Amino acid sequence: MVTKKIAITLIFGGLTLISSALFAQDNNPANDAIENIIIIGNPIDVSGSAHVLDKEELSIFKASDMLRMLRSVPGVYIQEEDGFGLRPNIGIRGSGIDRSGKIAIMEDGVLIAPAPYTASSAYYFPTARRMSAVEVLKGPSAVAVGPRTTGGALNMISTQVPDEMGMSGELDFRAGNHDLTDAHAYLGSRGKRFSWLVETVQQHTNGFKELDGPAGLDNGDTGFDVQDYMVKIQYDTDPSADIYQSVRVKLGATQQTSNETYLGLTDTDYKVNPYRRYAASGRDQFNGHHEQMQLSYVIDNNNNWRGEVTVYDNDFHRDWFKLQKIDGKSQGAITSDPITNAAAYAILTGAIISTDDAVVLRHNNRFYNSKGVQGKFSYDLDMSGMETTINIGFRVHEDYEDRKQREDKFRMENMELVNTTLAAPSSKTNRFSKSDVTSFFVSTDMTMGNLSLSPGVRIEELDNVRYDYSTSDPSRVAGPTKTKKRSEDATIMGLGAMYKLNDNVRLIAGVHQGYQPPGAGSKAKAEESVNFEIGARAMIDNAMFEIIAFISDYDNIVGTVTTSTGGTANIGDQYDGGALKVQGLEISSARSITTASGLEIPMSFQYTLTSKADFESSFKSGFDGWGTSVIKGDRLPYMPKNQMRASVGVIGESMSAHVSASYASEVRALAGQGGIPDNQLIDARWILDAVANYKVSETVSAYVKIDNLLDEVYVAARRPAGLRPGMDRQVSVGVNIQL
Repeated sequence: MVTKKIAITLIFGGLTLISSALFAQDNNPANDAIENIIIIGNPIDVSGSAHVLDKEELSIFKASDMLRMLRSVPGVYIQEEDGFGLRPNIGIRGSGIDRSGKIAIMEDGVLIAPAPYTASSAYYFPTARRMSAVEVLKGPSAVAVGPRTTGGALNMISTQVPDEMGMSGELDFRAGNHDLTDAHAYLGSRGKRFSWLVETVQQHTNGFKELDGPAGLDNGDTGFDVQDYMVKIQYDTDPSADIYQSVRVKLGATQQTSNETYLGLTDTDYKVNPYRRYAASGRDQFNGHHEQMQLSYVIDNNNNWRGEVTVYDNDFHRDWFKLQKIDGKSQGAITSDPITNAAAYAILTGAIISTDDAVVLRHNNRFYNSKGVQGKFSYDLDMSGMETTINIGFRVHEDYEDRKQREDKFRMENMELVNTTLAAPSSKTNRFSKSDVTSFFVSTDMTMGNLSLSPGVRIEELDNVRYDYSTSDPSRVAGPTKTKKRSEDATIMGLGAMYKLNDNVRLIAGVHQGYQPPGAGSKAKAEESVNFEIGARAMIDNAMFEIIAFISDYDNIVGTVTTSTGGTANIGDQYDGGALKVQGLEISSARSITTASGLEIPMSFQYTLTSKADFESSFKSGFDGWGTSVIKGDRLPYMPKNQMRASVGVIGESMSAHVSASYASEVRALAGQGGIPDNQLIDARWILDAVANYKVSETVSAYVKIDNLLDEVYVAARRPAGLRPGMDRQVSVGVNIQL
């Protein structure tokens, strides 16, 4: 397999170089620079469903939370966890939402999950404040991205090197309740040949939950601190050169410390105080450090061909020290049945003094690396009146996950945890998993009069291996006690079509194969589906409208056990769920009106109907995210039938105000059908956000931002271990300075 991969890579590289040389013989050079990786381009002319949140749209509500940003994208499903979006749970068209592990997550076109093939769960997620745009791909266009095409892809575009010559920058600072401070600043310069950008995000809050502890004492915060730094350097060819070339370096580092837990509340305690946190979670803390490097080479003759190659390397280390068990009982068992587990519940809440070692906390200590090289080359040509663009791309990638976990033990005393036993390194979990991948794609965009077709094919070749080591051998000198290997080949095809009725209206349709690679050491089948969509979009003057019907028909859906799904199965195990069908309708519209007095009134509306998301067979499974017993016809958990968002604004010469309302209908926490039992119900909710802005001068503005304007109290999730609340009202006042 490895020899075959090397041969294919060499052949492909040779063909690419030959093609580039041939293309270069017939060029009409210009000197415009390619600014960044933009996958979608102009959304109205994409042969499939895609959505772009550009810088202007993102700046309206000044969100620091990716989940709040994505509420305006139909067909995207989210589950809140910590209230601040630090670890988003995102799904697309029924893919599943836990830890965003079923979609491809990218930053500037590069896979950014810690180990996207070996362990795709997004315990690292890029800082949303750094993003200047967000692209969501849901149709056949996701085939070119890979590897996860059952749902789609999310590409976040980071702050750009300035477009205009000279120096420019921005400082945005806000402060609010919960001891919130949130600052984003960048400074950059565009030169004729040398350009640069430096950027930082600094965030702090004490959180909105109330941690139990000794009366009269400050019991500690439940918030987080984030320090994010980014540097970009770009060197371009001389403006007089015939062919544009550019070398770009991107370096980033992010440190996060968050006092977050997986422990939720019992139904009874939630009704008394939804923002309470039990004393046993007092030491729970996530520490993560991420470093990224990208080196890109861009070439463009500014006429009919262009190419880009990127070498990337991402390192991530996380240690989430959090409550695991009390008196041998899991967190979920205690919160779901506090009466049967009354003794453990008393320890959980700090009501009694426990014996030594009664409380177990686990160091979920893991190291990740993801690196590789990827390239994309495009060539425009006219074939007998048929405008054609040929896209060829590749990715040679490797990643790993290294688990070195241990469990420390404590005594509960005076509502605080007292350490009683320190465990040896790697004494709980000691394993290493890695994946080696070679993938290629070819796609063609063809336009024949009013008809455009975009066929594409992707080939994925994956080898993964998992080494299990003895927990009494932390240095691993004795070698693995067990080795699990797996190889997987996949050919993924898709076809998008667009018909131009007139200058303003497009009809679109698409079909593509969905694919989700198995995790390292997994015995489950690969996840596969066939996805269909058909719809129309129109842009007339200051109005836009789009309607798309979709079907995701799974031959086999796979559930992956993570700590965030809850349950007792081994973390990382995968289970086949058999056939599943998801179908629905997406509607998106926007319009801007200008009044006689000169006021601009922008309005937007997005709606997702998920009429069906049902398992088509009965089975038993160790994946507690669905429930241990699934019956044919059961609906997928955390899949609302109706989602909606509407926004309206008023923009004047120096003042503006915007309000948005988001709605999600009730969902069930476990697979089922018919009425939802009270202990599985997550109620429907409306959330209102608002922002008002005053322009002090051409470069300075002040604003007030309110999330959850009506202070709605709602359940965000019931997993992994009890009810988890959404964030209460967050009010902040800020200033924005354009440099």
